[in-house]
Amino acid sequence: MNMTNKFGNFSLVPVIAAGALLSACSTFQSQPAAPEPAPAVVSTVTEAPPVVTAKMAAARQQLSQMVALQDRLYRVAGPLLINNADLCRNQARNLLGFTAKNKYSYSGEFVDAAQAVLNYGDRLEVASVLAGSGAARVGLRKGDVLVAADGKLLPVGTNAETEAAAVLGPLVSANKVLTLTIARGGSNQQLRVPVTRACAFKIDIGNSDNINAYSDGQRVMITRGMVNFAQSDDAIAYVLAKDIAHNVLGHAATTKQAYTIGSIIDNLVAVRPDLSMLIGTAGVKPMPQELDAAADNLSLYMVARAGYNVDGARVFWQRLATQYPATVLNGYTANHPAVAYRLSTIDKTVAAIRNKRSAKQPLVP
Repeated sequence: MNMTNKFGNFSLVPVIAAGALLSACSTFQSQPAAPEPAPAVVSTVTEAPPVVTAKMAAARQQLSQMVALQDRLYRVAGPLLINNADLCRNQARNLLGFTAKNKYSYSGEFVDAAQAVLNYGDRLEVASVLAGSGAARVGLRKGDVLVAADGKLLPVGTNAETEAAAVLGPLVSANKVLTLTIARGGSNQQLRVPVTRACAFKIDIGNSDNINAYSDGQRVMITRGMVNFAQSDDAIAYVLAKDIAHNVLGHAATTKQAYTIGSIIDNLVAVRPDLSMLIGTAGVKPMPQELDAAADNLSLYMVARAGYNVDGARVFWQRLATQYPATVLNGYTANHPAVAYRLSTIDKTVAAIRNKRSAKQPLVP
C-alpha cells in the first residue's frame, strides 16, 4: 500500500512482495466511532480465472517466487522487530502485526497472477502474520478475509489498501485492542487483536541478484541475491538487524545518503527494476568504519534478543567479504569496506553478550 503513515510493514504496490498494510500505525490520536451494524457474511468465492497465456504463466511463477522470499523475510524479521522495540527508541510504534492485500496490490499481468496464484479478489486478505504479534496470538491466519474493524466496514477494490489504512491507523493508535471481523470458512468471526509494540521499519525484498542490503532511515531492503547467499535464518537475521541498527542510529541521515539509498530501494522493489541504476557505485558512498561498527554492535544485541544465534556472525560476514570483496561494485562489502575493523567489533560484542548471559544481566548494549 502506498501511504505516508505506515510503519513496520512490507510494501507491495506496485511491486511483488508479500505484505503491505495492516501493521500500519498512525501518529495521531482518534476517538473510536460508534460501531456500525454487523456486516453481512462475506463470500470468498472468486471470479472465473482468465485464460492462461505464456506471459501470464511467467508472471505467476515470478509472483510465487517473490512471495515465498518475502514471506520468509517477514518471518525472520518478526522477532527482531518485536523483541527490540525498546532499543528502537522513538522509532517503535503500535502495530497490528499482520499484512493484507488484494489482487489490486499488484499491477499489470500480476493482477491476474495474484488472483490465480494467491486466490486474491477485490477484498483484502491477510497475507502474512508477524510471529509473536498480538494477531498471531489470537489466531489470525493467512487467507482470512478482512471485513470490518471495530464495526467499521473495510473498503474493497482498487484503492482498498490506502483506504483501509485511513480507517485502521487511528484505531491502532488510540486503542490497545482492535475488534477485527474476518470471513473464514464461509462465516464471519470476530477476533480481539491486541496491538503490538514493535520497531517501525518497513522491510522489503529487492528484485535483483546483487548481494546487498540497504536502509534509508525508514526502510530496510535485502536483495534476492543476499537472501539466497545468506541461506540460513540466522544469517538473514544478521543482515536485517544490521540495517535496522543503521536506521535506529540515524546513519542514512548522518552520511547524507537517505535520498540516494531511498531511490535504490524504490527501484529494486519494482516488479521490473531498472538494473542500469546499479552500474558503478550507484552513487552510494562507503559507510565510515565507526558508524558501521556501531551498527554491528547494536545489531548483534538485537539478534541475540530475538533468539537467533550470534556465534555464527563473524563467520558469515567474513565469508561474505571473501566471496564478494570490495572490488565487486554494488556488493555489500563495497558499501561496507572496513571488514577487519568490523570483525574486531563483532568479536568484542559477541564476547560481551556471552558474559552478560552468564551473569544473567540484561542484553542491553
